[in-house]
Amino acid sequence: MLDSISTSSTTISTSSFIGMPRVHRHFEDELETLRSQLIRMGSLVDEQIETAIRALKESNMELAKFVLQREERVNELDLTIDGQCQRIFALTQPVAVDLRLLLAAMRMNGDFERIGDIAVNIAERVEALEDHTALLEEVGAIEMIATAREMLTTVLNAFIHNDGDQARSIFEKEDIVDELNRQIFYNLIDSMKSDPVMIEPAAHLMALLRHIERLADHATNIAENVIFVAEAKLMRHHISAANAGL
Repeated sequence: MLDSISTSSTTISTSSFIGMPRVHRHFEDELETLRSQLIRMGSLVDEQIETAIRALKESNMELAKFVLQREERVNELDLTIDGQCQRIFALTQPVAVDLRLLLAAMRMNGDFERIGDIAVNIAERVEALEDHTALLEEVGAIEMIATAREMLTTVLNAFIHNDGDQARSIFEKEDIVDELNRQIFYNLIDSMKSDPVMIEPAAHLMALLRHIERLADHATNIAENVIFVAEAKLMRHHISAANAGL
């Protein structure tokens, strides 16, 4: 948990709320609970992605089934966080720093939920690719998957520590994922041209890589929201809205 939330001009410490009216104390508790639930959600989908990738590499159908079974927990937590955000908006009048957290929480929760869906999509491709795990390495897919996976872990840590600089490190990695995706696409096209037997597994792998690319996109969205909360800077397409003249 963070002991304070920084704005561009001042730092508001949780200790400064001691002695305030009970309603404000309750509001701070609600925000802290919301933040804890977001961390829990992020950790859960991070585990889902890790398990799905392991299932893919090992052609392990039991692990793939485990991901599918645990998807219900992701959906339940998504609804809990969404309801909590709505309750805080309805019952309080959040000030600027709190409003940033609430707005970011709603967006981040949506990204986390979609990452949970991506874990399911990866798990659903395990059976189709179980006889072609070597293809993942041959075309460079393992590197792309590992980079996207690292992005998720990094941005979750950035949120936990309220670290805008760590969140910014995600942007360079997204460019790496995009470039790898382009390279792998052409590698798979060449593979299908040279051996018609590879058409079906290559098509499955292309579909899988679309999900991996989306994983990187969602990690980038979360990074932009971490910066928004930590530094009061609205980021779009790796650029501060203020620097873009918005």
